[in-house]
Amino acid sequence: MARDEMWAQVAGRRLRISNLDKVLYPGTETTKGEVLHYYTRVAGPLLAVLADRPVTRVRWPHGTGAQSFFEKNLPSGAPSWLDRVTLSSSGSRTGEAVTYPLVRDVADLTYLANLASLELHVPQWRVEDGAPAHPDRLVIDLDPGAPAGLPECAALALTVRDHLEAAGCDRTVPVTSGSKGMQVYAALDGSVSSDEVREWARTLAAQLTKDHPDEVVWKMTRAIRPGKVLLDWSQNTAAKTTIAPYSLRGRDRPTVAAPRTWDEVADSVRSPHPLQQLDLDQVMERLERDGDLFAQLLG
Repeated sequence: MARDEMWAQVAGRRLRISNLDKVLYPGTETTKGEVLHYYTRVAGPLLAVLADRPVTRVRWPHGTGAQSFFEKNLPSGAPSWLDRVTLSSSGSRTGEAVTYPLVRDVADLTYLANLASLELHVPQWRVEDGAPAHPDRLVIDLDPGAPAGLPECAALALTVRDHLEAAGCDRTVPVTSGSKGMQVYAALDGSVSSDEVREWARTLAAQLTKDHPDEVVWKMTRAIRPGKVLLDWSQNTAAKTTIAPYSLRGRDRPTVAAPRTWDEVADSVRSPHPLQQLDLDQVMERLERDGDLFAQLLG
């Protein structure tokens, strides 16, 4: 075994871990070892988010200062105990099937993180009997076009929440994305299809654009986006995925897609201290102090 490799016992599995001192986030010199520690600390709530969902990964083998790539299929060397599901790929021109991992425990997370799979993306539906079920959550992605930023997203998120609640969605959670903007999630009862959810979200985005034309857009045309927030309804499409809450992001710093409270979102809009993206240390501290803020959406 190479000097930079070791064997570890994780959740009853024997795993080979490598390059723990390798810097994956150059802005903070955060190492792979620290990334593995983070994913171990947040494993409980993160595994609940990922449960029974095919996981697409974004990998940075040489750190976030270098090239990344999306990975859907499990690597050929994946351990046999890592659960998986094979689904037809609606986005593939050839219609070929994709074998995704189903992440069940800390050993699964550790295996993926050891491959520098920093970002974990999932759809809004679960796998049932080997096939996609109806979605159990809705997501509206708020993507600001400069000079708009997270403060504008926070103000708009409150409006989105009010519309969702008026439509009967009584369990909603805001998530700062760890990138530029944020998402608003709502729990669904699984009674409607992804196509129906997508169309409802599209109608909501179009209505909010009509109500707030100087602040909101619902089409992705770049020419109309500067200074406004795009309400991306399309992530409810069955073939689309969204960054999983509690996942790291592949930025210069180890920021996280972090669940927040509506009180802190509202307070940030009213105060001179705007909402900020959170890093892995802040998320671990908040989880210990406040518990899992996303849990209400999973109940």
